[in-house]
Amino acid sequence: MDTAFIILCVVVFLALAFDFINGFHDTANAIATSVSTRALSPRVAILLASTMNFIGALTFTGVAKTIGGSVANPAQLEHGVQIVIAALLAAIIWNLATWWFGIPSSSSHALIGALAGSVIGAAGISGINGSGFTSIIQALIFSPLIAFTLGFILMWVLKKVFANRSPHQINKGFRTSQIFTAAFQAFTHGTNDAQKAMGIITFALVAAGIQDNLDVPLWVKLSAATAMALGTSVGGWKIIKTMGTKIFKIEPINGFAADAASAAVILTATITHFPVSTTHTITSSILGVGSAKRFSAVKWSVAGRILIAWVITIPISLVLGAVLFKLIEWIWL
Repeated sequence: MDTAFIILCVVVFLALAFDFINGFHDTANAIATSVSTRALSPRVAILLASTMNFIGALTFTGVAKTIGGSVANPAQLEHGVQIVIAALLAAIIWNLATWWFGIPSSSSHALIGALAGSVIGAAGISGINGSGFTSIIQALIFSPLIAFTLGFILMWVLKKVFANRSPHQINKGFRTSQIFTAAFQAFTHGTNDAQKAMGIITFALVAAGIQDNLDVPLWVKLSAATAMALGTSVGGWKIIKTMGTKIFKIEPINGFAADAASAAVILTATITHFPVSTTHTITSSILGVGSAKRFSAVKWSVAGRILIAWVITIPISLVLGAVLFKLIEWIWL
């Protein structure tokens, strides 16, 4: 069997493994609030999230093209397939480490940082597409700030509108509404996060000379969507616990506001072809909602721990990607 084909199969396997891990790592994004408020049982919530993730993953491809071509031009890179292998290994290692410790870090940050690092390890800083990489970083930075603001505003409005209703009435109504916002959140997660694996596979296909454009093949879409859905079905209970209970005590109206705000931000990013961190977005919207409810209700020490993970993910994954490429180069090339 041709060596190049075997190497490409390794890339596809690692990309789908990343997508699978992303699924169980980020399950909490879609269902933490609905599970913590008992709007959905864990089993039903995971089934719903898996289904909607799969549907969302098949709906768009713009983010995949951004991942595949904005960080670097795969057609101009030597050893592009090995670059992808190093990037995927680095992102997987970081994802598993943060999952183990229950830290809701960003799979998107890990993958983008690792890809940039492995490109730098192979071709130097000149190998990076400066404008494309900068635009991705800007989207990753600003989307949580927008989600925080939107969550705060939406929760403030809901407080004013339902100020004279009894808590029991409010919780009963919004517990039902949370089912729909959880489904919407899972759908938007699929539209953005699953495309990252699609993009990295397409990057490898172009780098290997198998195709000459960034259009995502159907088999790549189906494979990534399936891997994401299967990963989601496994669940990420440590992160669900962090996001659903440790930031502040979430009630149905809070969960509704947080899910609606973050899903709106993610879908907007998907439509405009920007990869964002679903983890950062939903966590920020929860923080915004909690602040609108009562600033002192938020456990800011937990938020600080999460923020540290956000800040260090790209630098660590970048260095890890560069080191792994150099290791691959020393052993293999």
